[in-house]
Amino acid sequence: MRYWLVDNLLVAKKKRNSLSQLFYYALVGIVSNFVGYMAYLSLTYLGTTPKITMTFLYAVGAAIGYIGNRNLTFEHKGNHLGSGIRYIMAHLVGYSINFTLLFVFVDRFGYAHQLVQGVAIFVVAAFLFAAFKFFVFTDLSAPKQE
Repeated sequence: MRYWLVDNLLVAKKKRNSLSQLFYYALVGIVSNFVGYMAYLSLTYLGTTPKITMTFLYAVGAAIGYIGNRNLTFEHKGNHLGSGIRYIMAHLVGYSINFTLLFVFVDRFGYAHQLVQGVAIFVVAAFLFAAFKFFVFTDLSAPKQE
């Protein structure tokens, strides 16, 4: 009985921690993506190409997001170099997803880039949350508990 209670409390703490992380990830994401999307719309309106604009803004947003997600969302206390390298790796995949969505749906199928980029924000955000939680901001050197 005692072990069952302890196990259930640990599961509840992990769930609460995941919900809290998701909340702060969404908060950081909403603020940064809103500002980034408004900049995207403004720059493309002024004549810059969608993929070049997305590339520039993606890099700026990723750099700013590292600080917010490391400190606020995941409260990571591990090595900056290790988490930084994993963060870049995750964002390279995220960027590839974003670029591919623009290429396929805008260049090949002819959808409006504003719509595709708006949807891509959510697709990439979902991927990145999982990558950050389970790969980037985790202590990979800690022994696993069974």
